[in-house]
Amino acid sequence: MSWEADEMAPMEIAGRRFASRLIVGTGKYPSPEIMLEAIRASGADMVTVAVRRVDIENPDRDDILRTLSPDEFSLLPNTAACYSAEEAIRAARLGRAAGMSDWVKLEVIGDSDTLLPHTEELIEATRVLVAEGFVVLPYTNDDLITALRLEEAGAAAVMPLASPIGSGLGLLNPLNIRIIKSRLSVPVIVDAGVGTASDACATMEQGVDGILMNTAIAAAEDPVEMAGAMRLAVEAGRRAYLAGRMPRREWAVPSSPLEGVPPPA
Repeated sequence: MSWEADEMAPMEIAGRRFASRLIVGTGKYPSPEIMLEAIRASGADMVTVAVRRVDIENPDRDDILRTLSPDEFSLLPNTAACYSAEEAIRAARLGRAAGMSDWVKLEVIGDSDTLLPHTEELIEATRVLVAEGFVVLPYTNDDLITALRLEEAGAAAVMPLASPIGSGLGLLNPLNIRIIKSRLSVPVIVDAGVGTASDACATMEQGVDGILMNTAIAAAEDPVEMAGAMRLAVEAGRRAYLAGRMPRREWAVPSSPLEGVPPPA
């Protein structure tokens, strides 16, 4: 594939195309102005908004909602801070009722210290919301069986973690991510744990469809500069995956052919 031919082909989810393979969050920024500048620098055209952390009844007074124009960004409500299927379903319904979207990044947390997902509740909430017409993108662990069950439940994409939320540890289990990607038919978008641009690049090199991140940008010393770095890293990782890396070897191989070279004196 030529450099010009791919040009970061759009990411497609549930029949909808997105120019960027990077999705970003809206929390933890020093100010709404920096948040907006960073999101623009990232190139993302889909951004997540935590339903339980914004004033959906008074969007004109909420710093996040009044800063983000739906003409510029696709809003992806998320069910952050929900610890049961019931709570997450309620939050998704509130987001849709408020006119945010019928898409939802579904989070059901099972442990308050690690913020790891509650698998059973997550699958149940996915089934219910899909039946109600939601486009569901569930955040999950990097387990193949859970990913397959979420796809079976109707998830439009599956979002396994790179490492725990907000940890910045990067991609801990690349093999697990590659296995999930190889077995699922829906897009695989890695969510949580990316800390810097090299993490984003290495994650995209696994062949995943995209990355969702928040803290890595918002908590950087310069969020806007980091957002731009993440944009380039996601593109570089995608291109490297499409190019196909050289094989790993345990011995040296000369980069120049030896044919025709006279033997040492």
